[in-house]
Amino acid sequence: MAMQYTRGEVIARIQTEIDAKRFVLMQGAGIGLIARLVEKAGVDLIAVYNTGFYRMNGWASIYGTLPVGNANDTVLDLARQIVPVVKKVPLIGGIYAHDPTRDHQTSINQVKAAGCSGIINVPTIGRIDGTYRRDLESVGISFQREVDLMSRAIDNDMYTVAYVYTPHEAAMMAKAGVDMIAGHVGLTAGGDVGATQAIGIDAAAADLQAMFDAIRSVNDKTVLLSHGGPIITPDDAAQIAAKTGAVGFVGASSIERIPVEPAVRDVTTRFKEIVLP
Repeated sequence: MAMQYTRGEVIARIQTEIDAKRFVLMQGAGIGLIARLVEKAGVDLIAVYNTGFYRMNGWASIYGTLPVGNANDTVLDLARQIVPVVKKVPLIGGIYAHDPTRDHQTSINQVKAAGCSGIINVPTIGRIDGTYRRDLESVGISFQREVDLMSRAIDNDMYTVAYVYTPHEAAMMAKAGVDMIAGHVGLTAGGDVGATQAIGIDAAAADLQAMFDAIRSVNDKTVLLSHGGPIITPDDAAQIAAKTGAVGFVGASSIERIPVEPAVRDVTTRFKEIVLP
């Protein structure tokens, strides 16, 4: 059964990795099998959020941003599958800050009771732009609510991780004292259902650098990670780290979907190629 930690204990665990010059890795787990495997491989944090449910059921992760299910209830269901198979790695639970059926304290209480030591803002309206985003913000469904969620989680002694898409969002989260911020550069490319129009590595590095600069100008203690778009392989993440100063990466499709697709196809094909005597 997964252990729970105070915010300070998670901060200390992550800082130990950074001080030792070891790359920090948080992995989203959509099923217990992935959680068990990545813990054995040495992952630092395991995120339990609704996009993993869609990803590991064969759909694109981005379905988790659409109105096809209750994101917060999905996380609680996933936690019941994942918590029993994790031993020591801290779990980070996804909370949708804009759920009108529960306030932030209720969401935090539920995720904490499920076995998580921290939270992350998934889904996030940071994923939305244009006229629709302006309409959401105009009626109070704003990114500020996600910032407020983080502040409430800190008050509840929970570790905080935030996805951000712009320097402005990055600065907002940094000012709130969020412990770890992951610059998100879009739906991950690669595999069967990955993005087909992801930006290049250099463009991703430039976007991340702008976000990280905004964070550093406010809080130089924030742990900076990368995620998404063209950052698919360990080599990609290493390139981004060298270009931007990111100390780690948030894995999702890059670990639990893309490597699995060819492996399953290959072994299935080999079984089917058996010639009967």
